[in-house]
Amino acid sequence: MRGLKVLPSGRPGRGRLYVNLPDGRSVAWYDRQANRISVLADDHREAVLAALRPYLSGAVTIGPPPVPTAADLRRLAMPPDADLAPNRPGETLLGELEHGPAGTRTRHRLRQDLTAQTRMGDAFDALEPDGWRTLHHVPLAGLGHLDHLLIGPAGVYCVRTVPGRRQRAAVGDLLLTVGRTPPRPDPRWIRRAAAGVGRALEVAVTPALALVDASRLAVAPTVRDIRVLQHPTATPDLLAAPAVLEPPDVEALFALARDTRTWLPAPRRPTPPCPGRRPGRR
Repeated sequence: MRGLKVLPSGRPGRGRLYVNLPDGRSVAWYDRQANRISVLADDHREAVLAALRPYLSGAVTIGPPPVPTAADLRRLAMPPDADLAPNRPGETLLGELEHGPAGTRTRHRLRQDLTAQTRMGDAFDALEPDGWRTLHHVPLAGLGHLDHLLIGPAGVYCVRTVPGRRQRAAVGDLLLTVGRTPPRPDPRWIRRAAAGVGRALEVAVTPALALVDASRLAVAPTVRDIRVLQHPTATPDLLAAPAVLEPPDVEALFALARDTRTWLPAPRRPTPPCPGRRPGRR
C-alpha cells in the first residue's frame, strides 16, 4: 500500500518507529530495542514490512501488540509536551549559547559545561541495551534542572556533571573544587536533589557527581553518601554494581520519571469567592 509514513518517536535513534496511514492513523510500530513489529491492522502487514525494511536489522518478531503494562498505559496517557524522554543533555545551555551574553569568558564556560554534559549523557545513553534508562535536563521544583537521572538494575541515580577542565578536582562533604576556581556547593545541591527525587518516585535514590576531564580526582574519606563518577570509567562502574531493581521496576519508574507532572506542581486554581461576600472585604 502506498502512502505509508514512518515517523520516529522518543529520543532520536532510540525510540519507536511508527507506521502511519496518510490520514495520520497508526497501523504498526517497530520497537528497536525488542526488535519487534507490532501490527494493528493485519491487512496492512505486507505494506508495513515494506515501509520498515530499510530500518530493520537481524531477526525481527512480527505480531499483534503485546498486552500493555502499567508503564505503557501511563506513557500513552501522557501529553506529548509533558514527555522528558526527548530532552538532550544541557538543553538550557544550548539556549544560552544561542541567545545569551556575548562575553568570551562566559561563552567559553558555557561550552565547557555543555561539552561535559553531552559526553556524560552520551555515555549514559549507551547503557540502554544493558537495561538502563536515562533522562536529561529534568526540572526540579526550587532547584533548577538535574543534569541526568539514571534508572537501571543498580538503582536510581541523580547525577550532576562537573567539567574538570584538565585540572585537579577535590570533592568534600560540602564543597567541590576544580583547580584554583572558587569552591562550588555541588555536594550539598545533589543531596537535596536526590532527596526530592526520592520523595517523588518513592524509591531510594543515590546522589552522584560526575567529573569529566579532570586530571586528578581526590575524594574526602568522609564522603560516603555521594557516588563520585569519572568519565570514561563511570559506565563500567555502574554495570559492575549489584542489581537491586528488576526490569519491570525500571520501566515503571522510567514511565513515572519521564512525565513533567511528576516534578512540577500543578498550577493553583483561583479560589471562588464565598457566596454573599463582596470581593475585597473580609
